[in-house]
Amino acid sequence: MQKILITGGAGYIGSMLVPKLLDKNFAVTVIDNLMFDQFTLTNCCGNPNFDFIKADIRDESVIKENLKKTDIIIPLAALVGAPLCDLNPSDTKTINRDASLMINKLRDKSQLMLFPVTNSGYGVAEPGSFCTEESPLNPISSYGRYKVEVEKSILDSENGITLRLATVFGASPRMRMDLLVNDFTYQAYKNRSIVLFESHFKRNFIHVKDVCRAFLHSIENFETMKNEPYNVGLSTANLSKMELCEKIKEFVPSFEIYSSEHGKDPDKRNYLVSNNKLEGTGFMPKYDLDYGIPELLKLYSLMKTYSHGNV
Repeated sequence: MQKILITGGAGYIGSMLVPKLLDKNFAVTVIDNLMFDQFTLTNCCGNPNFDFIKADIRDESVIKENLKKTDIIIPLAALVGAPLCDLNPSDTKTINRDASLMINKLRDKSQLMLFPVTNSGYGVAEPGSFCTEESPLNPISSYGRYKVEVEKSILDSENGITLRLATVFGASPRMRMDLLVNDFTYQAYKNRSIVLFESHFKRNFIHVKDVCRAFLHSIENFETMKNEPYNVGLSTANLSKMELCEKIKEFVPSFEIYSSEHGKDPDKRNYLVSNNKLEGTGFMPKYDLDYGIPELLKLYSLMKTYSHGNV
């Protein structure tokens, strides 16, 4: 039985990924400080192959001790999103950069490392051109810069794969309502209207369930995929903010969409992304926006307030 160590495993992605790995008969240890007071892994507690350690990933002694009994490492712990990173610049550096570099330095190079990056590292691309894994990286936020720096360290080492995730959406036990699709769908559900700034800005999207599938796919195909970066997104969802809202309107016909020429989007990312490299390994996403938007609308009918996010 292979043993997997996941930092930040009680978060938005981790709380979906951990049960999937347990179902595949991996032994999973999660290190998380539960900074959002979440109770997301309760359904795993009865599994004898699951272990949980409440700790800060910057604690080198904790990392060293748990690396000893690990075959695969998935460092998910991070402060995610430009607003949260801007609020906590020191913690962002020590958690997102320093702790991840420490894990990579301390691991035995026979141990496999799967690291989520972000395709926000592409920053602002040339209009109409698709960003591939060979495209220049130009991160425009501290979150993106630190992810890119750690990615280079891992790819310069042995036995690493980095997954450049598109903007993730979908329901999770540790919900993130501040992510773009999740947020816009909530605005449609709650307010029936939205005002867009720089509505032509484009991004790629991926469902959280497909992110989990991409991690499993990478483990199962590690030997043929190792030491390379891979974009992970929906090839059918390179959409502008306006196009995304129009898709949501298909499910919420009363949704009114307004575009303002006066405001600015603090997140300047604007790019198209090619996912051909990962698809060439045999991976294809299963959960598109036609699945995710109705899922989110059902979820929001169960929730009273916009209380789940990173800021």
